[in-house]
Amino acid sequence: MKEKITKDTKKARDFFLEKISFLTGPFELKEKIQNDIEDINIIDVRRYEDYIEGHIPFAIHVPFDSLEEHLVMFEKDKVNIVYCYSAYCKLGAKAAYMIADKGYPVMLLEGGYLTWQKLGYDCIKTSGDTDN
Repeated sequence: MKEKITKDTKKARDFFLEKISFLTGPFELKEKIQNDIEDINIIDVRRYEDYIEGHIPFAIHVPFDSLEEHLVMFEKDKVNIVYCYSAYCKLGAKAAYMIADKGYPVMLLEGGYLTWQKLGYDCIKTSGDTDN
């Protein structure tokens, strides 16, 4: 099937405005951590084993499978920035949907943890001795 190419600039403008309204990139998140950390929550929805191996500074671990029961940890006056493994992982988008559906402001980190790590940004390792 041949891909349809459209010249509809209004649809394109609307699509990209919608997209950038709810996505943030690693550089922008790094800036928020440095300058506005009190205005955001960073939420890692990966498996616990992966979180302790390395995560974004200030990220809290809320595994996707238990997200619904941990929503009380989030704040409605802060933007909750969610990430998962990579650009190919859909857990972050699914989690962001669940968070938004419950009325919490949310954004998705584009590229996930893998992109953050590849850019050489700070990563935190956590001891696996504590309870999850």
